[in-house]
Amino acid sequence: MRRNLRNLVFLLIFAIASPAAAGQLAEREVLSNDMVLLHAERKSVPIVTVVLAIKAGSIAEQPAKAGLAYLTAALLTEGTQKRSSRDIGEAIEFVGGSLGASAAADYATVSLSVLKKDVALGFDLLSDIVLHPVFSEDELKRKQRITRNWLIQQNEEPGTVASIAFSKAVYGEHPYGRQVQGTIESLDTINRQDILGFHETYYVPNNAIMSVAGDISREELKTLLDRYFGDWKTKSVPPASLPAVESGKVPRTVKMSKDLTQANIILGHLGISRENPDYYAVLVMNYILGGGGFASRLMDNIRDNRGLAYDVHSYFSASKYGGSFQAGLQTKNDSANLAIEEILREMERIRTEPVTDKELEDAKSYLTGSFPLRIDSNSKIAGFNLAVEYYGLGLDYVDKYPAIINAVTKEDILRVAKEYLDTRNYVLVVVGDMEKAKLKY
Repeated sequence: MRRNLRNLVFLLIFAIASPAAAGQLAEREVLSNDMVLLHAERKSVPIVTVVLAIKAGSIAEQPAKAGLAYLTAALLTEGTQKRSSRDIGEAIEFVGGSLGASAAADYATVSLSVLKKDVALGFDLLSDIVLHPVFSEDELKRKQRITRNWLIQQNEEPGTVASIAFSKAVYGEHPYGRQVQGTIESLDTINRQDILGFHETYYVPNNAIMSVAGDISREELKTLLDRYFGDWKTKSVPPASLPAVESGKVPRTVKMSKDLTQANIILGHLGISRENPDYYAVLVMNYILGGGGFASRLMDNIRDNRGLAYDVHSYFSASKYGGSFQAGLQTKNDSANLAIEEILREMERIRTEPVTDKELEDAKSYLTGSFPLRIDSNSKIAGFNLAVEYYGLGLDYVDKYPAIINAVTKEDILRVAKEYLDTRNYVLVVVGDMEKAKLKY
């Protein structure tokens, strides 16, 4: 009865949040220039949101040029052949819209949001910054300087230092092991020709996905695409050449001594890719372990019962070409050993003992009940559809998701915990006062 009620609530919320109460959340089409177009017409609010993903993230750059993908995306809004950076900013601000670009590991995104009445201007600006950026020397130097200062500041944050060290230890030379923004040293090696070449190579329609959601019909959208993106030509894109990543065969500890009152701790290892069929069972399992906030075992044990930390969490970062698992917390230096011991204890417990019926039911209730909140606005729908396409989940994913989660059993959780949690061959990063912590790991 409880599960049936939960599914009914899911469908009711979905009916409100999406263009249709059932079926696909978007229409999909591959255009003549091989760009994938996803369209979700939604007339409830007179706003149109566009998210354009270019498969030009840091996985496409050379290690020596780390930060190239980031700088290329960041400079898109800083001037085109017919508009200055100021012109672009004033034009979009005048109509109360937003226009921005950024890069992540897997891809770069250019996002637009405008009122329906201003959608033509929005597409004009969007196409201009994507197709005709100039990447001026002055703007490049300014962005390099800003990014360099940001990196310096980040490297003073203990949590960031721990996170960077963890990614490097887990992924090694793989692009997932470095910051998207690059390093202070690599930024200095990037010049305008590098950016022009990167843009020319990767910013092509057959390497792109456009997701549109809002008050715009299919006919209106196709007219705008013909007008503003009609000259975007297909080009050959070199395949990604990524180094292999292997799990460690022994535990590895990275100790970084700093004069801190609390130790920043991350413990984890390689995880799974988003396309792994076990992803959903892992999602439920991790909710019980450390992803469920106050409902999780790590929080119950380490915070509530032992008072070792204000917050403790775990998560699987599942990306296109792999992923990682990590559990993290901050605790007093002299309680670091005990906190680490309890993380490993809870990891081992969920690997060897079945979860309870209540834990399983609560995890499913949260994961299915909160799911519609991921598609309750135009921007969320556009981003959601983009992810569905990129990871090949299928446009009926919204319909399938509750059934997939509800089908996870206690046996599934025990199986994936044994397979994807490793209490022996892990990476442990601790940033804190090593003299006080006296780590035994």
